[in-house]
This record gives sequence, C-alpha cells and structure tokens, in this order.
Amino acid sequence: MATGWAGDGAVQDQIDATVEDAVKRARSRMRKGPSLSQCEECDAPIPKARRDAVPGVRLCVICQDAHDREQSAAAGYNRRGSKDSQLR
Repeated sequence: MATGWAGDGAVQDQIDATVEDAVKRARSRMRKGPSLSQCEECDAPIPKARRDAVPGVRLCVICQDAHDREQSAAAGYNRRGSKDSQLR
C-alpha cells in the first residue's frame, strides 16, 4: 500500500509510541511507598486487601473512582492528531 513519504512501519511506529507514552504516563502517576489506612479525602478506612494490592494507595475505592473520572474527562486530547481522531 502506498503511503507517500512514510516508511513501511510508520503506522506501527506511531501506535507503539502512543502506547509507550500512555504506559509511561500511567507509571509516573503510580504512588510508591506505604499505603494509608484511612482515605485522604473522606477518612474512610481502606481495606487491607486494597493496601496490599495497590502500593502507596491514598484513596478509598469511591474517592479513587471519582478522581479517575475527573482525570479522564480532561484526557481526550490526542497530541499526535491522527486522522482517525479528527473524524470523530
């Protein structure tokens, strides 16, 4: 398939770069260190299973869900500007 000046693997390279950026961004947001036993927001107890599963957890499930929803509302920007994202 002719792609103009783009190399043969250009599309896959762009996909790989996008996935790599997302993984780096997610890892940078992960907390490290000891988990809290009480939620920072609402002071509800954080179950031991959650503290063991998520290192450095600071929010209960309800507050974390609300926080994630706020973050995802602002995350709809595609900085690479692919044609597919412009068609939506």
